[in-house]
Amino acid sequence: MGGESENLRKQHQEEIEHLKRQARVELEDARHQLAHELDALKLKVGSEQANLLQSLKDKDQAMSEMRTHNDALLSDLDRERTMKTHLQKQMDELVATNTSLEGTVRTLQAQVHFLESDSKQQSDSFSAMEARMQEALRSAEEARQKLIKEETERRVLFNKYQELKGNIRVMCRVRPVLGSPDDPVADLDYPDDKTSAQICVKGPEEKNSLGRITTKTFPFEFDRVFNPQIANEEIFGEISQLVQSALDGYNVCIFCYGQTGSGKTYTMSSPDGMIPRATKMIYDTVHQLKEKSWSYTMEGNFIEVYNEELHDLLTPTKDQKKLEIRHDEARRTTTVLNCKSVLLDSENTVELMLNEAEKNRSVAATKSNERSSRSHSVFTLKLIGENAATHERCEGTLNLVDLAGSERLKSSGAEGDRMKETQNINTSLKSLGDVIEALGAGQKHIPYRNSKLTYLLRNSLGGNSKTLMFVMVSPLEAHLNETLSSLRFATKVSYSQATTCSKDSATDKIPVRNRWKNADDPVAALTTRITHGDKAFRPLTDYDLGRILETISDGFDGAFHIADSYVTDVRAFAGQRGIASDVDAAREQADEWEFMVDAMDWEAV
Repeated sequence: MGGESENLRKQHQEEIEHLKRQARVELEDARHQLAHELDALKLKVGSEQANLLQSLKDKDQAMSEMRTHNDALLSDLDRERTMKTHLQKQMDELVATNTSLEGTVRTLQAQVHFLESDSKQQSDSFSAMEARMQEALRSAEEARQKLIKEETERRVLFNKYQELKGNIRVMCRVRPVLGSPDDPVADLDYPDDKTSAQICVKGPEEKNSLGRITTKTFPFEFDRVFNPQIANEEIFGEISQLVQSALDGYNVCIFCYGQTGSGKTYTMSSPDGMIPRATKMIYDTVHQLKEKSWSYTMEGNFIEVYNEELHDLLTPTKDQKKLEIRHDEARRTTTVLNCKSVLLDSENTVELMLNEAEKNRSVAATKSNERSSRSHSVFTLKLIGENAATHERCEGTLNLVDLAGSERLKSSGAEGDRMKETQNINTSLKSLGDVIEALGAGQKHIPYRNSKLTYLLRNSLGGNSKTLMFVMVSPLEAHLNETLSSLRFATKVSYSQATTCSKDSATDKIPVRNRWKNADDPVAALTTRITHGDKAFRPLTDYDLGRILETISDGFDGAFHIADSYVTDVRAFAGQRGIASDVDAAREQADEWEFMVDAMDWEAV
């Protein structure tokens, strides 16, 4: 039994092995079959995928072609719409033209009918219309010629009017209070409401001969006084006539004088100052004069006078060349060699010039002003006009001068470079006063060469010229002494009468000293009353007065030494006669002589 069981086990084992081998064969066959089917399936899927990709490409290409075609259709549509609009416009124009032509045809038919008419009345009417048309043409030509002639006559009459107003004019402007409102304000009064030509300044307290403390009021009178409420617009209204004179062919000089910080640069070069307003007026007037056959060319330059040296404010410092002044005596014109001149064809050009000059101008901090102009700036505008109808030619010059701030050397506290600047500023301002006084006195020799400023402005201060000085003053009590000095210097200028403005001739001059001799003089009246035949008293003679006037140019103390010496004699003698009131009158007269002293420190000069 045991052997039989073993056999059965082996038999079963062999059958199992056989079944395993058979299963492996079948499994391998199935695997190969599945692999073959998988390869076939992959091949089929790849083929179908390729077909799908190709189909997708074909459809994308078709879509792109459709888009292109659609864009072409839209472009054609836009073109058709544009063409339709253009054609509609042309059609409207043709309709309008047709309507106009129909009207013209009707007019021509009426004229033809009129010409073909045998009516004498219609023929006479046609002749009358023709005559009126010719008369109108003649009148238009006569009016044009009359307009040109009247412009020439206007220039002559306008210049005569300016001569009557004065060759040298002086105006005063008081700037508003700036900075701290707690700063004490000087006592300034404007008593003349009608002409606005007077200003009264209450002076500092001082002791009189009897030891009492008194305060004196100093009256000044100019061509016009502008209080702090007056704006630049109204001020320019006063000087616009001088700008017109420059257009008419005359040399004009407008300059601002005063202590540092009194508003000179603001008045002259601010955005609404005299320079921008003058150029705007010139552009507007030149445009209007085109109707009268006038055409103008305009050139401008900007020069600085610093420490008696000329600098071009329109040229960078590194590119500066030495400037040289050349005067043409025949044409009374001035040229500065190596100075940049700018053709002014628009108002914007002037604004750019001012900005460039502002960057290059010499300024520094002083005791009176943190940003004081330490140089004189001269904006020169040359105007050349020609008339195509009359062949007239005029050449005028407009000089707008912003003088450096004047300061007494002692009160300014200047040292080193600032001291040198102050001395040069005061020297040139003194030279300016000397030139104006020499012109007024009719002297043969005018000291233009004493400073670069007066030599540069030579042709605009005498002869063919009109001059206006703005004296700028501060309203603060701290600046009272400088204010009085500036007003006295301005009074000296206003008393000087330069030669009458004329292109070809000059009028007589009135010497300053003669006006003093003819003026009311309390001291002279006093000497007449108390000194006849008395050897103890020395009367004030014309020679004494002349010495006082002459020594003013040599120094402040020299003039007042003579004046005080004379008043001492008056007081000593009058004390014996008991006429102290007349002594006070003499003292006041001596004080009045101070107006002959310029606004700078003569001792520093």
